[in-house]
Amino acid sequence: MKKELLPLAIGGFGIGMTEFVIMGVLPDIATTLHISIPVAGHLIASYALGVVLGAPLLVGIAGNYPPKKILLGLMGLFTVFNVLSAFAPTYEIMMLTRLLSGLPHGAFFGVGAVVASRLAGKGKEAQAISMMFAGLTVANIIGVPLGTYIGHNLSWRITFVIIALVGLITMFCIQKLLPVLPVVGESNLRKDLKLFTRAEPWLILGITAIGTGGLFAWFSYIAPLLTEVAHFSSDQITWILVLAGVGMAVGNLISGRTADLISPVKATALFLLLMAVCLMTVYFVAPFKVPLLVMTFITGAVAFSLGAPIQILMIRAANGSEMLASSVSQAGFNIGNALGAYLGGLPIAAGLGYASPEWVGAALAFSGFLLAVVIYFRQKNVTATVEQIAEEDLTHYELAAGH
Repeated sequence: MKKELLPLAIGGFGIGMTEFVIMGVLPDIATTLHISIPVAGHLIASYALGVVLGAPLLVGIAGNYPPKKILLGLMGLFTVFNVLSAFAPTYEIMMLTRLLSGLPHGAFFGVGAVVASRLAGKGKEAQAISMMFAGLTVANIIGVPLGTYIGHNLSWRITFVIIALVGLITMFCIQKLLPVLPVVGESNLRKDLKLFTRAEPWLILGITAIGTGGLFAWFSYIAPLLTEVAHFSSDQITWILVLAGVGMAVGNLISGRTADLISPVKATALFLLLMAVCLMTVYFVAPFKVPLLVMTFITGAVAFSLGAPIQILMIRAANGSEMLASSVSQAGFNIGNALGAYLGGLPIAAGLGYASPEWVGAALAFSGFLLAVVIYFRQKNVTATVEQIAEEDLTHYELAAGH
Protein backbone atom coordinates (compact mmCIF):
# COMPACT_ATOMS: atom_id res chain seq x y z
CA MET A 1 0.00 0.00 0.00
CA LYS A 2 1.27 3.49 -0.87
CA LYS A 3 1.77 5.47 2.32
CA GLU A 4 -0.44 8.25 0.91
CA LEU A 5 -3.40 5.83 1.00
CA LEU A 6 -2.85 4.85 4.65
CA PRO A 7 -4.93 7.74 6.10
CA LEU A 8 -7.86 6.69 3.92
CA ALA A 9 -7.58 3.08 5.11
CA ILE A 10 -7.43 4.14 8.79
CA GLY A 11 -10.44 6.40 8.29
CA GLY A 12 -12.26 3.48 6.66
CA PHE A 13 -11.42 1.36 9.71
CA GLY A 14 -12.95 3.93 12.07
CA ILE A 15 -16.07 4.39 9.96
CA GLY A 16 -16.54 0.64 9.59
CA MET A 17 -16.18 0.17 13.31
CA THR A 18 -18.74 2.82 14.28
CA GLU A 19 -21.22 1.57 11.65
CA PHE A 20 -21.14 -2.13 12.56
CA VAL A 21 -20.09 -2.34 16.23
CA ILE A 22 -23.42 -0.96 17.42
CA MET A 23 -25.07 -4.20 16.24
CA GLY A 24 -22.89 -6.11 18.68
CA VAL A 25 -23.41 -3.79 21.67
CA LEU A 26 -27.12 -3.11 21.08
CA PRO A 27 -28.26 -5.09 24.16
CA ASP A 28 -25.78 -3.21 26.36
CA ILE A 29 -26.94 0.18 25.06
CA ALA A 30 -30.57 -0.86 25.59
CA THR A 31 -29.85 -1.80 29.22
CA THR A 32 -27.95 1.44 29.96
CA LEU A 33 -30.54 3.73 28.36
CA HIS A 34 -33.51 1.74 29.75
CA ILE A 35 -35.07 0.92 26.39
CA SER A 36 -35.99 -2.31 24.60
CA ILE A 37 -33.68 -3.90 22.02
CA PRO A 38 -36.13 -3.19 19.13
CA VAL A 39 -36.19 0.49 20.14
CA ALA A 40 -32.39 0.50 20.39
CA GLY A 41 -32.36 -0.87 16.83
CA HIS A 42 -33.59 2.54 15.68
CA LEU A 43 -30.07 3.80 16.39
CA ILE A 44 -28.88 1.73 13.39
CA ALA A 45 -31.49 3.33 11.12
CA SER A 46 -30.60 6.78 12.49
CA TYR A 47 -26.95 6.32 11.46
CA ALA A 48 -27.96 5.13 7.98
CA LEU A 49 -30.19 8.18 7.57
CA GLY A 50 -27.23 10.38 8.52
CA VAL A 51 -25.15 8.78 5.76
CA VAL A 52 -27.84 9.35 3.14
CA LEU A 53 -28.31 13.00 4.16
CA GLY A 54 -24.68 13.83 4.76
CA ALA A 55 -23.15 12.47 1.54
CA PRO A 56 -24.55 15.09 -0.89
CA LEU A 57 -24.99 17.83 1.73
CA LEU A 58 -21.41 18.00 3.05
CA VAL A 59 -19.79 17.54 -0.36
CA GLY A 60 -22.05 20.28 -1.76
CA ILE A 61 -20.98 22.64 1.04
CA ALA A 62 -17.26 21.84 0.93
CA GLY A 63 -16.78 21.07 -2.76
CA ASN A 64 -14.59 24.11 -3.52
CA TYR A 65 -12.03 23.28 -0.82
CA PRO A 66 -8.93 21.14 -1.49
CA PRO A 67 -9.63 17.43 -0.86
CA LYS A 68 -7.14 17.28 2.03
CA LYS A 69 -8.99 20.02 3.94
CA ILE A 70 -12.34 18.34 3.25
CA LEU A 71 -11.11 15.00 4.61
CA LEU A 72 -9.68 16.68 7.72
CA GLY A 73 -12.97 18.45 8.35
CA LEU A 74 -15.04 15.30 7.84
CA MET A 75 -12.88 13.29 10.21
CA GLY A 76 -13.07 16.11 12.75
CA LEU A 77 -16.87 15.87 12.67
CA PHE A 78 -16.63 12.08 12.91
CA THR A 79 -14.45 12.35 16.03
CA VAL A 80 -16.63 14.93 17.80
CA PHE A 81 -19.90 13.11 17.15
CA ASN A 82 -18.54 9.75 18.33
CA VAL A 83 -17.33 11.39 21.56
CA LEU A 84 -20.84 12.78 22.02
CA SER A 85 -22.25 9.28 21.44
CA ALA A 86 -19.94 7.92 24.14
CA PHE A 87 -21.41 10.30 26.70
CA ALA A 88 -25.03 10.43 25.51
CA PRO A 89 -27.17 10.36 28.70
CA THR A 90 -30.53 9.52 27.07
CA TYR A 91 -31.96 7.57 24.14
CA GLU A 92 -33.11 10.76 22.41
CA ILE A 93 -29.65 12.34 22.55
CA MET A 94 -28.07 9.06 21.39
CA MET A 95 -30.42 9.03 18.39
CA LEU A 96 -29.26 12.55 17.51
CA THR A 97 -25.54 11.80 17.93
CA ARG A 98 -25.85 8.65 15.81
CA LEU A 99 -27.55 10.66 13.07
CA LEU A 100 -24.73 13.22 13.24
CA SER A 101 -22.08 10.47 13.31
CA GLY A 102 -23.42 9.18 9.99
CA LEU A 103 -23.16 12.54 8.22
CA PRO A 104 -19.38 12.33 7.38
CA HIS A 105 -19.50 8.63 6.37
CA GLY A 106 -20.54 8.85 2.72
CA ALA A 107 -18.71 12.12 2.11
CA PHE A 108 -15.43 10.70 3.49
CA PHE A 109 -15.57 7.58 1.32
CA GLY A 110 -16.77 9.61 -1.66
CA VAL A 111 -14.00 12.23 -1.48
CA GLY A 112 -11.51 9.52 -0.43
CA ALA A 113 -12.32 7.46 -3.53
CA VAL A 114 -11.67 10.46 -5.79
CA VAL A 115 -8.39 11.17 -3.96
CA ALA A 116 -7.31 7.51 -4.18
CA SER A 117 -8.01 7.40 -7.92
CA ARG A 118 -5.99 10.61 -8.44
CA LEU A 119 -3.06 9.21 -6.45
CA ALA A 120 -3.10 5.89 -8.32
CA GLY A 121 -0.99 4.99 -11.30
CA LYS A 122 -2.76 4.86 -14.66
CA GLY A 123 -4.91 1.74 -14.92
CA LYS A 124 -4.73 1.06 -11.17
CA GLU A 125 -7.50 3.35 -9.93
CA ALA A 126 -9.75 0.53 -8.68
CA GLN A 127 -6.86 -1.07 -6.78
CA ALA A 128 -6.18 2.24 -5.02
CA ILE A 129 -9.83 2.61 -4.02
CA SER A 130 -9.86 -0.97 -2.73
CA MET A 131 -7.00 -0.03 -0.38
CA MET A 132 -9.28 2.57 1.21
CA PHE A 133 -12.06 0.02 1.61
CA ALA A 134 -9.50 -2.39 3.11
CA GLY A 135 -9.84 -0.41 6.34
CA LEU A 136 -13.56 -1.19 6.36
CA THR A 137 -12.88 -4.92 5.99
CA VAL A 138 -10.22 -4.91 8.73
CA ALA A 139 -12.78 -3.22 11.00
CA ASN A 140 -15.02 -6.27 10.55
CA ILE A 141 -12.14 -8.62 11.38
CA ILE A 142 -10.61 -6.79 14.35
CA GLY A 143 -12.41 -3.57 15.30
CA VAL A 144 -15.98 -4.83 15.56
CA PRO A 145 -15.21 -8.02 17.57
CA LEU A 146 -12.88 -6.04 19.86
CA GLY A 147 -15.39 -3.23 20.31
CA THR A 148 -18.15 -5.75 21.02
CA TYR A 149 -16.00 -7.52 23.61
CA ILE A 150 -15.18 -4.24 25.36
CA GLY A 151 -18.83 -3.20 25.21
CA HIS A 152 -19.97 -6.44 26.82
CA ASN A 153 -17.28 -6.71 29.48
CA LEU A 154 -16.44 -3.08 30.30
CA SER A 155 -18.71 -0.44 28.76
CA TRP A 156 -20.05 0.37 25.32
CA ARG A 157 -19.13 3.99 26.07
CA ILE A 158 -15.44 3.00 26.06
CA THR A 159 -15.96 1.46 22.63
CA PHE A 160 -17.11 4.81 21.22
CA VAL A 161 -14.20 6.62 22.89
CA ILE A 162 -11.83 4.20 21.10
CA ILE A 163 -13.60 4.97 17.81
CA ALA A 164 -13.07 8.68 18.44
CA LEU A 165 -9.36 8.01 19.07
CA VAL A 166 -9.19 6.28 15.66
CA GLY A 167 -10.65 9.50 14.25
CA LEU A 168 -7.87 11.56 15.83
CA ILE A 169 -5.21 9.17 14.49
CA THR A 170 -6.76 9.48 11.02
CA MET A 171 -6.61 13.27 11.20
CA PHE A 172 -2.93 13.14 12.19
CA CYS A 173 -2.14 10.77 9.29
CA ILE A 174 -4.09 12.92 6.80
CA GLN A 175 -2.08 15.96 7.87
CA LYS A 176 1.28 14.15 7.70
CA LEU A 177 0.92 11.71 4.81
CA LEU A 178 -1.72 12.94 2.38
CA PRO A 179 -0.37 15.33 -0.27
CA VAL A 180 -2.11 18.59 -1.08
CA LEU A 181 -4.13 18.01 -4.23
CA PRO A 182 -5.48 20.98 -6.19
CA VAL A 183 -9.18 21.61 -6.66
CA VAL A 184 -10.18 20.38 -10.12
CA GLY A 185 -12.65 22.86 -11.57
CA GLU A 186 -15.10 24.99 -9.65
CA SER A 187 -17.73 23.11 -7.68
CA ASN A 188 -21.28 24.34 -7.82
CA LEU A 189 -24.07 22.30 -6.28
CA ARG A 190 -26.59 23.33 -8.91
CA LYS A 191 -24.16 22.38 -11.68
CA ASP A 192 -23.19 19.15 -9.93
CA LEU A 193 -26.82 18.10 -9.54
CA LYS A 194 -27.11 18.06 -13.34
CA LEU A 195 -25.32 14.74 -12.96
CA PHE A 196 -28.74 13.24 -12.24
CA THR A 197 -30.30 14.49 -15.45
CA ARG A 198 -28.56 11.57 -17.20
CA ALA A 199 -29.59 7.91 -17.06
CA GLU A 200 -26.26 6.24 -16.27
CA PRO A 201 -25.74 7.67 -12.74
CA TRP A 202 -29.27 6.55 -11.85
CA LEU A 203 -28.57 3.06 -13.18
CA ILE A 204 -25.36 2.87 -11.14
CA LEU A 205 -27.22 4.10 -8.05
CA GLY A 206 -29.82 1.40 -8.72
CA ILE A 207 -27.10 -1.24 -8.85
CA THR A 208 -25.72 0.04 -5.56
CA ALA A 209 -29.04 0.21 -3.71
CA ILE A 210 -30.66 -2.93 -5.15
CA GLY A 211 -27.68 -5.16 -5.97
CA THR A 212 -25.86 -4.67 -2.67
CA GLY A 213 -29.20 -5.21 -0.92
CA GLY A 214 -28.43 -8.87 -1.56
CA LEU A 215 -25.43 -8.63 0.78
CA PHE A 216 -27.49 -7.14 3.58
CA ALA A 217 -30.41 -9.55 3.15
CA TRP A 218 -27.87 -12.27 3.99
CA PHE A 219 -25.71 -10.50 6.55
CA SER A 220 -28.53 -8.91 8.55
CA TYR A 221 -29.87 -12.34 9.51
CA ILE A 222 -26.66 -14.35 9.60
CA ALA A 223 -26.76 -14.84 13.40
CA PRO A 224 -30.14 -16.64 13.53
CA LEU A 225 -29.18 -18.56 10.37
CA LEU A 226 -26.12 -19.90 12.19
CA THR A 227 -27.84 -20.66 15.49
CA GLU A 228 -31.33 -21.78 14.44
CA VAL A 229 -30.62 -23.53 11.12
CA ALA A 230 -27.01 -24.74 11.37
CA HIS A 231 -27.20 -25.09 15.21
CA PHE A 232 -23.95 -23.35 16.06
CA SER A 233 -23.77 -22.12 19.64
CA SER A 234 -24.15 -18.41 20.29
CA ASP A 235 -20.56 -18.33 21.61
CA GLN A 236 -19.29 -19.30 18.14
CA ILE A 237 -21.03 -16.47 16.28
CA THR A 238 -18.29 -13.86 16.84
CA TRP A 239 -15.61 -16.09 15.33
CA ILE A 240 -17.80 -17.00 12.36
CA LEU A 241 -18.35 -13.29 11.76
CA VAL A 242 -14.57 -12.86 11.81
CA LEU A 243 -14.42 -15.57 9.12
CA ALA A 244 -16.91 -13.56 7.05
CA GLY A 245 -14.78 -10.46 7.65
CA VAL A 246 -11.65 -12.22 6.40
CA GLY A 247 -13.59 -13.21 3.29
CA MET A 248 -14.60 -9.58 2.81
CA ALA A 249 -10.96 -8.49 3.08
CA VAL A 250 -9.87 -11.04 0.47
CA GLY A 251 -12.72 -10.07 -1.84
CA ASN A 252 -11.87 -6.39 -1.51
CA LEU A 253 -8.29 -7.06 -2.64
CA ILE A 254 -9.47 -9.17 -5.57
CA SER A 255 -12.03 -6.59 -6.67
CA GLY A 256 -9.60 -3.78 -7.41
CA ARG A 257 -7.36 -5.92 -9.58
CA THR A 258 -10.33 -7.44 -11.40
CA ALA A 259 -11.96 -4.07 -12.12
CA ASP A 260 -8.67 -2.69 -13.50
CA LEU A 261 -8.15 -5.85 -15.59
CA ILE A 262 -11.56 -6.41 -17.23
CA SER A 263 -13.30 -3.00 -16.75
CA PRO A 264 -15.47 -1.84 -13.83
CA VAL A 265 -18.81 -2.63 -15.46
CA LYS A 266 -17.82 -6.19 -16.34
CA ALA A 267 -16.44 -6.72 -12.83
CA THR A 268 -19.65 -5.37 -11.29
CA ALA A 269 -21.84 -7.67 -13.40
CA LEU A 270 -19.61 -10.67 -12.66
CA PHE A 271 -19.60 -10.19 -8.88
CA LEU A 272 -23.36 -9.57 -8.72
CA LEU A 273 -24.07 -12.76 -10.66
CA LEU A 274 -21.68 -14.69 -8.41
CA MET A 275 -23.39 -13.21 -5.34
CA ALA A 276 -26.78 -14.48 -6.52
CA VAL A 277 -25.30 -17.96 -7.00
CA CYS A 278 -23.59 -17.85 -3.59
CA LEU A 279 -26.77 -16.84 -1.76
CA MET A 280 -28.76 -19.65 -3.37
CA THR A 281 -25.99 -22.05 -2.38
CA VAL A 282 -26.10 -20.77 1.21
CA TYR A 283 -29.82 -21.63 1.32
CA PHE A 284 -29.20 -25.25 0.39
CA VAL A 285 -26.13 -25.84 2.60
CA ALA A 286 -27.47 -23.92 5.62
CA PRO A 287 -28.23 -27.05 7.74
CA PHE A 288 -24.66 -28.36 7.32
CA LYS A 289 -21.98 -26.70 9.42
CA VAL A 290 -18.79 -27.15 7.37
CA PRO A 291 -20.28 -26.26 3.96
CA LEU A 292 -22.00 -23.25 5.55
CA LEU A 293 -18.69 -22.03 6.99
CA VAL A 294 -17.07 -22.35 3.57
CA MET A 295 -19.91 -20.40 1.96
CA THR A 296 -19.78 -17.76 4.69
CA PHE A 297 -16.19 -17.03 3.68
CA ILE A 298 -16.89 -17.15 -0.07
CA THR A 299 -20.07 -15.07 0.12
CA GLY A 300 -18.28 -12.43 2.18
CA ALA A 301 -15.51 -12.30 -0.43
CA VAL A 302 -17.87 -12.04 -3.40
CA ALA A 303 -20.19 -9.50 -1.75
CA PHE A 304 -17.39 -7.13 -0.78
CA SER A 305 -15.85 -7.33 -4.24
CA LEU A 306 -18.45 -4.82 -5.42
CA GLY A 307 -17.14 -1.74 -3.60
CA ALA A 308 -14.26 -0.64 -5.85
CA PRO A 309 -15.83 -1.39 -9.28
CA ILE A 310 -19.09 0.42 -8.45
CA GLN A 311 -17.15 3.42 -7.10
CA ILE A 312 -15.05 3.65 -10.27
CA LEU A 313 -18.19 3.31 -12.42
CA MET A 314 -19.78 6.27 -10.66
CA ILE A 315 -16.64 8.41 -10.78
CA ARG A 316 -16.28 7.85 -14.55
CA ALA A 317 -19.95 8.68 -15.10
CA ALA A 318 -19.66 11.91 -13.08
CA ASN A 319 -18.53 14.22 -15.90
CA GLY A 320 -16.94 16.83 -13.62
CA SER A 321 -18.97 16.10 -10.48
CA GLU A 322 -16.80 13.28 -9.16
CA MET A 323 -16.92 14.03 -5.43
CA LEU A 324 -20.69 14.40 -5.32
CA ALA A 325 -21.25 11.30 -7.46
CA SER A 326 -18.85 9.21 -5.41
CA SER A 327 -20.46 10.34 -2.15
CA VAL A 328 -23.99 9.63 -3.39
CA SER A 329 -22.80 6.15 -4.29
CA GLN A 330 -22.01 5.63 -0.60
CA ALA A 331 -25.53 6.73 0.27
CA GLY A 332 -26.70 4.05 -2.14
CA PHE A 333 -24.88 1.38 -0.15
CA ASN A 334 -26.78 2.43 2.97
CA ILE A 335 -30.09 2.37 1.08
CA GLY A 336 -29.11 -1.18 0.12
CA ASN A 337 -28.47 -1.88 3.81
CA ALA A 338 -31.98 -0.79 4.77
CA LEU A 339 -33.65 -2.38 1.72
CA GLY A 340 -31.92 -5.75 2.14
CA ALA A 341 -32.64 -5.92 5.87
CA TYR A 342 -36.31 -4.98 5.41
CA LEU A 343 -37.08 -7.26 2.45
CA GLY A 344 -35.02 -10.10 3.92
CA GLY A 345 -37.12 -9.96 7.07
CA LEU A 346 -40.45 -10.37 5.23
CA PRO A 347 -40.18 -14.12 4.54
CA ILE A 348 -39.01 -14.71 8.12
CA ALA A 349 -42.09 -12.85 9.38
CA ALA A 350 -44.19 -15.02 7.05
CA GLY A 351 -42.86 -18.15 8.78
CA LEU A 352 -40.59 -19.35 5.95
CA GLY A 353 -37.55 -19.78 8.20
CA TYR A 354 -34.20 -18.09 8.77
CA ALA A 355 -32.71 -19.36 5.50
CA SER A 356 -35.43 -17.73 3.41
CA PRO A 357 -33.75 -14.28 3.17
CA GLU A 358 -31.14 -15.88 0.89
CA TRP A 359 -33.72 -16.08 -1.92
CA VAL A 360 -34.56 -12.40 -1.43
CA GLY A 361 -30.86 -11.57 -1.49
CA ALA A 362 -30.30 -13.64 -4.63
CA ALA A 363 -33.19 -11.84 -6.37
CA LEU A 364 -31.79 -8.42 -5.40
CA ALA A 365 -28.27 -9.35 -6.56
CA PHE A 366 -29.59 -10.70 -9.87
CA SER A 367 -31.62 -7.51 -10.39
CA GLY A 368 -28.41 -5.54 -9.88
CA PHE A 369 -26.70 -7.82 -12.43
CA LEU A 370 -29.39 -6.99 -15.02
CA LEU A 371 -28.85 -3.26 -14.44
CA ALA A 372 -25.10 -3.77 -14.91
CA VAL A 373 -25.79 -5.54 -18.23
CA VAL A 374 -27.87 -2.54 -19.34
CA ILE A 375 -24.95 -0.19 -18.52
CA TYR A 376 -22.52 -2.48 -20.37
CA PHE A 377 -24.54 -2.33 -23.60
CA ARG A 378 -25.10 1.42 -23.24
CA GLN A 379 -21.33 1.96 -22.91
CA LYS A 380 -20.69 -0.41 -25.82
CA ASN A 381 -23.11 1.50 -28.05
CA VAL A 382 -21.53 4.82 -27.09
CA THR A 383 -18.06 3.49 -27.89
CA ALA A 384 -19.24 2.14 -31.24
CA THR A 385 -20.86 5.49 -32.11
CA VAL A 386 -17.70 7.42 -31.22
CA GLU A 387 -15.56 5.06 -33.32
CA GLN A 388 -17.99 5.38 -36.25
CA ILE A 389 -17.91 9.21 -36.07
CA ALA A 390 -14.10 9.16 -35.89
CA GLU A 391 -13.94 6.85 -38.92
CA GLU A 392 -16.31 9.06 -40.92
CA ASP A 393 -14.29 12.16 -40.04
CA LEU A 394 -11.10 10.41 -41.17
CA THR A 395 -12.74 9.41 -44.46
CA HIS A 396 -13.90 12.98 -45.10
CA TYR A 397 -10.41 14.26 -44.32
CA GLU A 398 -8.81 11.79 -46.74
CA LEU A 399 -11.28 12.70 -49.49
CA ALA A 400 -10.64 16.39 -48.94
CA ALA A 401 -6.89 15.82 -49.00
CA GLY A 402 -7.25 13.91 -52.26
CA HIS A 403 -8.89 16.93 -53.87
